[in-house]
Amino acid sequence: MLNLRDLRNLRNFRNFSQLEARMISHQPVMLSEMLDWLRPQDKGVYIDGTFGAGGYSRAILTAADCQVFAIDRDPSTRRFAETLEQEFPGRFVWILGNFADMCHLVAMHGVRHVQGVVLDLGVSSMQLDQPERGFSFRKDGPLDMRMGEGGLSAADVVNEAGESEIADILYYYGEEKAARAIARAIVAERAKAPITRTAQLAAIIHQVLGHKHSKSDPATRSFQALRIHINQEFESIERGLSAAGSLLSPGGRLVVVTFHSLEDRLVKRHYHSRCGRLGEPSRHVPRHKASSEAPHFFLPRPEKRSASDAELETNPRARSATMRMMERMQEAEL
Repeated sequence: MLNLRDLRNLRNFRNFSQLEARMISHQPVMLSEMLDWLRPQDKGVYIDGTFGAGGYSRAILTAADCQVFAIDRDPSTRRFAETLEQEFPGRFVWILGNFADMCHLVAMHGVRHVQGVVLDLGVSSMQLDQPERGFSFRKDGPLDMRMGEGGLSAADVVNEAGESEIADILYYYGEEKAARAIARAIVAERAKAPITRTAQLAAIIHQVLGHKHSKSDPATRSFQALRIHINQEFESIERGLSAAGSLLSPGGRLVVVTFHSLEDRLVKRHYHSRCGRLGEPSRHVPRHKASSEAPHFFLPRPEKRSASDAELETNPRARSATMRMMERMQEAEL
């Protein structure tokens, strides 16, 4: 599993009804590119590991007479799944869980191998649009940030973790250069009163950083870092990528969409490793054990895609999106 120490090496690798109405019109990022790379086939079995509002699942089910197993750790996504179950009876299955556990989750339905897996990583628009979830500093809400149920909240970490631990979280998960100053300010403020609201935390960060002239709010990196830490997102990505690779049949494809550099580096490194293209690491990165095993996957050319200019005009979320794919070789053993 990836921890804060591992990230030091990775840095060197270069209202609900209203909400539901918005999600129905939500435009999934790089939808046509996803279908182009996933290539849904009739009678195929596919996994949508990050179901959300179901945009990718619907597109796959519409593109071919196939079956889709959709996984999401957020129980609130269930209502979107009910619509697809009615539209595609017998072809769509929604599963509550973490995509990192996809092997076990689909095995309970008798599935051992699939023709494709798609992952849209990070926080969803639905979660950001719910102030009560505490993911966004743009709307005040409880400082929560949990994608699923149970576990520590962001308020627990901010109010109980040591100053150095908070600084490490902000630096390694958010690449925040002022991590130590922000951590110091958090500890000072929580000594006066508990930090329980997103607006409180954002105000502390703004006080440290000021309102710098940039495309993003100064609190963006810190909120990202806490979210990643709370939900163990990088650990889930590593486990999920490995699980997806083991489930793919020959010719099967894994398509992943990332939204920031740390996610993309994780996916790139995993892909290159599975495809035999990792090469020699930096002298700062521990050497990977040499392996004589032939790679069972290959990468397309180009090996990544970005959103088209046309999509960028209508879908701002796509600005930071990067899509990568790898395919299991036809002759590779299962």
